[in-house]
Amino acid sequence: MRFDLPDGGSVQALKDVSLTLKQGELLSVLGPSGCGKTTLLNIAAGFLAPTAGTISLGGKRVAGPGAERGMVFQKGALFEWMNVRENVEFGPRMKGMPHRERQWASNRLLETVGLKDFKDKAVYELSGGMQQRVALARCLANDPEVILMDEPLGALDALTREKMQGLVLQLWKETSKTIILITHSVEEALLLGERLLVMAPRPGRIFKEYRLPFAERGTTMDLREVKKSEGFAETREEILSMIWEMEEEIMGRTETAT
Repeated sequence: MRFDLPDGGSVQALKDVSLTLKQGELLSVLGPSGCGKTTLLNIAAGFLAPTAGTISLGGKRVAGPGAERGMVFQKGALFEWMNVRENVEFGPRMKGMPHRERQWASNRLLETVGLKDFKDKAVYELSGGMQQRVALARCLANDPEVILMDEPLGALDALTREKMQGLVLQLWKETSKTIILITHSVEEALLLGERLLVMAPRPGRIFKEYRLPFAERGTTMDLREVKKSEGFAETREEILSMIWEMEEEIMGRTETAT
């Protein structure tokens, strides 16, 4: 992906990025600022068209946004004028799903995300963590094949974030959805990625890939215990050092340019 600038220059946001995801995989993507994480996700969502190469889902080329790919943003991007249930039912209503079926589906999803008693509340009455649960339920209501998450837990406090991490793992296990999650947190990437990509900047590219046991452990264990389990701390420190070196290199380039 190359972005052309008004002065005639360009920025190579991504280069030679190639990967294949299997159905039901949970992929976390990590890297320093400017490495193209969100650009990669926006291409997968169909919001951006790559300047070279292709992206496909199930053998069909992705040429724009589609109901088979659901997006959960850093902030819920909910409809403020609708209550919780209406937000969750929006996609199915646009598809023409009958009222009774929509209600049954929204009740089931709101119970799954722990909000069955808040279905008639306005979204502005909810906490940030609750709003992200509504966003997850709204995404799942469309029954997408792939769920794309762009820093969905980044704005939450530590305790709420940990609870939401557990919910993401629960939904992944129960629904077998394919999930791509962008995060700046090394710890979160380790907890939520059975497969983890570390990206490097300038141009954005895949620097290293990990296959990890921690997401699977997190479906049956307390997440705090997972963090204490074998290999977690060592892998965290390895990736932190990797990203720190990248950041130092970026800072060095910036200082040289100045």
